[in-house]
Amino acid sequence: MAPRMTFNGIYTPVVTPFNADYSTNDKALEDVLERLIQAGVHGVISGGSTGENYAMTVAERLDVAQKTVQIVTGRVPVIMGTGAMLPADSIALATGAAKMGADALLVATPPYAVPTERENALNTLAIDRAADLPVMLYNYPGRMGVNMGEEFLDRVGRSHNICAIKESSGDINRVHLLARDYPHIQMSCGMDDQALEFFAWGAQSWVCGGSNFLPEEHIALWRACVVEGDFTKGRRIMSAMMPLMRVLEQGGKFVQSIKYGVTFQGIDTGAIRPPLKALNKDDKRGLEQVIRVLKTTIAAIEQEG
Repeated sequence: MAPRMTFNGIYTPVVTPFNADYSTNDKALEDVLERLIQAGVHGVISGGSTGENYAMTVAERLDVAQKTVQIVTGRVPVIMGTGAMLPADSIALATGAAKMGADALLVATPPYAVPTERENALNTLAIDRAADLPVMLYNYPGRMGVNMGEEFLDRVGRSHNICAIKESSGDINRVHLLARDYPHIQMSCGMDDQALEFFAWGAQSWVCGGSNFLPEEHIALWRACVVEGDFTKGRRIMSAMMPLMRVLEQGGKFVQSIKYGVTFQGIDTGAIRPPLKALNKDDKRGLEQVIRVLKTTIAAIEQEG
């Protein structure tokens, strides 16, 4: 039985840099991971949607995860994303994660199937049994079609491995439900524009795509709220981050924006796999301006202490 895992801090769902022919750019992947570890993130997630998992085969996802584990060498936890339409694929990813020495799994609802709470719980528990690793659940009904509701949480919560839930519904009532009724399942922020509210309700971790290229600034918000308990400072940092949240969430250009943010900060992440296309010039300029202002503003807030 795997030990329970504490999720505390900033967890980056890492981008997958590609070459022009869509093969993995191993050097850029290493550069991204080293940059994140140097900045002080608390864990990395391989094979999430920010890593373009929906456009990769199981073999490719396992390969990238293996390289990630080898590069990270235990300096921070590596969490393996197991989200897939086919349950057998999720199980293959989970067993592969256990074999390669990953630290935990991120387990989502299979998209498109629209399972009942019971069906979804049984699927999650099958993935859990296959790997026997700590699990962070991933609730994202906007992409998966259903919520991980109370019946689901009651069923899966009996497993010792179910440690946390990345809550990405956008429904603040879910935050209240998890904080009050499921305190044994650690709540992790999965809705970037609600990070302050999650922290106010006791969340201690944040899975945030933007930390791929602005890790220090995301850590600054977590530190102000979780470590220092200074929500006045936290509100100022969050306010400075809101323009970024709007850019990332607008018009379905999340992954493209994250990858360009990393490229703009000095590590070329290369091509975006179809069906997505890279940002146009106007979108790039807009994101660049938001990044510049955000960095300057948060640096000034940090300077004041």
